[in-house]
Amino acid sequence: MDKNNRGLSRRSMLAGTAAGVIAPVVVSASAGSSPAAAAGMTRDITVYADYVPGSTRVGYGLEPGKPTIPGPLLECYEGDTLVIELVNNTDQRLSIHPHGVNYDTKSDGSPFNDSFNKPYETKIYTWKTRTAYQAANGFWMPGSAGYWHYHDHAFGGDHGTVGLMKGLYGGLIVRKRGDLLPSKQFTVVFTEMWINHQIAPNTPIFEANLGERVEFICIGHGNLMHTFHLHAHRWADTRTGMLTSATDNAPILDNKTLDPGNSFGFQVIAGDGVGPGAWMYHCHVQQHSDDGMSGVFLVRNADGGMPAGAQAAIDRFKGHQHSTAKPDASGVSAHAHHS
Repeated sequence: MDKNNRGLSRRSMLAGTAAGVIAPVVVSASAGSSPAAAAGMTRDITVYADYVPGSTRVGYGLEPGKPTIPGPLLECYEGDTLVIELVNNTDQRLSIHPHGVNYDTKSDGSPFNDSFNKPYETKIYTWKTRTAYQAANGFWMPGSAGYWHYHDHAFGGDHGTVGLMKGLYGGLIVRKRGDLLPSKQFTVVFTEMWINHQIAPNTPIFEANLGERVEFICIGHGNLMHTFHLHAHRWADTRTGMLTSATDNAPILDNKTLDPGNSFGFQVIAGDGVGPGAWMYHCHVQQHSDDGMSGVFLVRNADGGMPAGAQAAIDRFKGHQHSTAKPDASGVSAHAHHS
C-alpha cells in the first residue's frame, strides 16, 4: 500500500508547540484531551508551499520541497492561537485562508485585503479560536470547535481558483477540551472528479486495524456537488459524529452531501459490527462514482494482518472500468473547470 495514503497514527499539534512540528501523541479511544492543552496555547507552525516534483501541481507541506496533497492536517483546541509562517517557494503569489477561525484582515489570505505571499516571500498569518460565550442578550455565541479547512486564495487569480485546482488545500480541526482523540485520521477532499487529486483506481487506500478509532475529515472544493458515502460504517450527524447519550436522537448517516467549500468530520470504530475487510468509500452521485470518485477503506485484522478476501477485493477494485477523465501532470482533468 502507498505509505502516503495511510492515516496519521494520532499525530497532531495537540501536544507540542515547536515551530513546524506535528508531535506524535498516542491516546486510547477512551481518553480525553491532552493535559498539555489545559489552557489556551500559541502554536507556531511553519508551512511551505512548493511545486509537486514532476508536475505543475502545488501543495503545502511541513518541510521544504515536500508538499502533500492534501496539505498537513492542522489541529488545536478552542482558545488556542495558530501562528502560521507560510514560506512561498514558488514563482507565483499565493496565500493560506482558513475557515472556521478568527483572523484580522492582514491574515485573511485574500488579495482583496492585500493579504498574500509574493513569489518566494515568507509571511505570517495568525488564526485565533475561542470557546462558546454568553452574549449580553442571554443567548450563547458559538465557539470555534469543528472540522474546518484551509486553502489558497491568490494563486493565478483573485479567488484562489487555480490554486485549489493545483492542490493548495488541507484540513483544520478545532476541538473542544475533552473530545475523544482518534488512533487514525484521514483527510478526504472531493475536488471536481478527484479524491485527493487522484482518480480511481489510484485513489487513496485508507487503512486501520479492527477496533481502532478512526477519524475522517471530509472537504469539498471545485464546482461540483458531491456526497460522501462510507460502506458498512455509520456516524451521527453531530459535530463529532458521535452521540452524547443513550437518549441522543441525532440522525445517523452513512452518506452526506459535500458541496464546494463545505467540510465535516466524524469518528467511527473500524469494522465495528461488520468485521474486517475492504470497504468502499465514494461519491454517491452515480456518474461521479463511475468516473473514478471511489476508493477503499481497508480494515485489517486486529493484529494488522490482511483479512481473508480483502486483497482479492482490492484487485477487483483496481480492475473496475472507469471513465477516461484522467488528470494530467498539472492535476487537471477533462471534467475540471479551471482558469
